[in-house]
Amino acid sequence: MTVTFQLNGEDCRFHGDPMTPLVDILRQERFLTGTKAVCREGFCGACTVHVDDEAVPSCLKPIALVQGCAVTTIEGLSSGNHPLHPLQAAFEAADAVQCGMCFPGMVMSLSAFVRDNPHASRPEIKAAMVGNICRCTGYERIVDTVADCLDQARKAGQLVGGVHV
Repeated sequence: MTVTFQLNGEDCRFHGDPMTPLVDILRQERFLTGTKAVCREGFCGACTVHVDDEAVPSCLKPIALVQGCAVTTIEGLSSGNHPLHPLQAAFEAADAVQCGMCFPGMVMSLSAFVRDNPHASRPEIKAAMVGNICRCTGYERIVDTVADCLDQARKAGQLVGGVHV
């Protein structure tokens, strides 16, 4: 089966088993290793990507289900000469990243969340993190950083993830 889709803004084609998990295509064929294949059961969140702007676990997404879709990985969220996504910049500034295994998935999940919830409260941010497991248990620093990022953006009237807050 042939599957065509957009990957980080570029046309992409896959020939093979339509049940191949998206995470395997990203890592093994496209060498986009920011997407981590950790649990392969959809509960750790390390493989989270955006499919048509929705955060989804790529380990549970057969490639056939992305036919005609736009897939964005952590590499596509901000790349090359483009500035970091505001959430990525906030995490870097706050030194909130620990080992880095969970972080691409955290960023992908939370970037979709802040785009859709620019006025999120701290409990809402925590609830949005359900499904993303951090073995380093750095959750509070992550929540603090997201809350600070949204607060600073609101005060400055800036965008976070494409939405004025």
